[in-house]
Amino acid sequence: MQSYKVIQPSKTPAPGWVGGFSASNPKFSYPDPDLSPLPMLDNMANVPLLQRQLDVLWPEFSWETVIGDPSSRCYQMFAPDISRAGYDDAGRIFSIICPQQGTYSPTIGDLNIEVTVTGQRGWVNETASDLDYDLVAADMTVTGKIWFGPSARDKRLYQWLEAYFRAENLPFPADKANAIQVTLHHVGDPEQPIISVRSGINDGFPNPDFARHEAEAWAVANVAVQIGPIMSRRHPLVDDFNALVMRIFNLGSGNLLQPTNVLTWNVWLDAPTLVDQAEWKAHAEKWRHSIDTGHGSPDGPGTPPRYFDGTPFNALEAVVEGEGEAIEAFLKKHHLWP
Repeated sequence: MQSYKVIQPSKTPAPGWVGGFSASNPKFSYPDPDLSPLPMLDNMANVPLLQRQLDVLWPEFSWETVIGDPSSRCYQMFAPDISRAGYDDAGRIFSIICPQQGTYSPTIGDLNIEVTVTGQRGWVNETASDLDYDLVAADMTVTGKIWFGPSARDKRLYQWLEAYFRAENLPFPADKANAIQVTLHHVGDPEQPIISVRSGINDGFPNPDFARHEAEAWAVANVAVQIGPIMSRRHPLVDDFNALVMRIFNLGSGNLLQPTNVLTWNVWLDAPTLVDQAEWKAHAEKWRHSIDTGHGSPDGPGTPPRYFDGTPFNALEAVVEGEGEAIEAFLKKHHLWP
């Protein structure tokens, strides 16, 4: 049985806060922070400037499993302490780490997903009068990445396809470096790649008690993204295969990354802590290694997806049938038979 690090939540910020950056430009202020005066920074270029961090101990995700049907909305807490915002003592954000998760296909094994931050800007104000109103404002550009996990390598179909792609010198999503990339954009605007992190809970839909953490958390913020198309690899067979993998992922995850769907998360935060810069650099790699070797979440598991009333979301038998039909159609189209 896997053991996990015990995380002790705190409501007492670490000493050393200076502040002031959030008030350095009147445009930054709530109720509608405008962060455009700040450049979008490379997400890992300024780790030496990080001094403090907000840890997301309860990352509560939500999405509609049937787009347009509010009754189909699911709620799932991803594993704790994967997401963080790092900033200096004045409160300027210089790096954000976003989550990883996975799903399982009976035919081709497990699939990893990561929301990769490519750029960010923003501020934190630890002494805000209302932590759930004006604690944090950040902008991000992000990409969804999907690649196969360790159990896939035991599947005959995976082995055959991976060998075929390798022999043809075609990219295959065997690891993050060759991951399928999914575009993510501002809700309602496919031309706007910048998405916003803002204080408070997302109240655009009902949030069940099991997805709320007022008693344990220091504060809460929220994010929402809309799912766009897969990035083309400019090869018909590769693009069709990546679309097949995405379809299988969505069958198993309840359309988590279905194009046009809206994925939201309420990030329930621990009190600010000090940054260990070496640990920050290693954090995402630790997670990636843990997932890629089948060890799961290094800081503990999340929760299974559930509907508002707590009923578990389960992929139906039709999912397995649909998966088989999609794979067969792909193989026939490209005259591939293992």
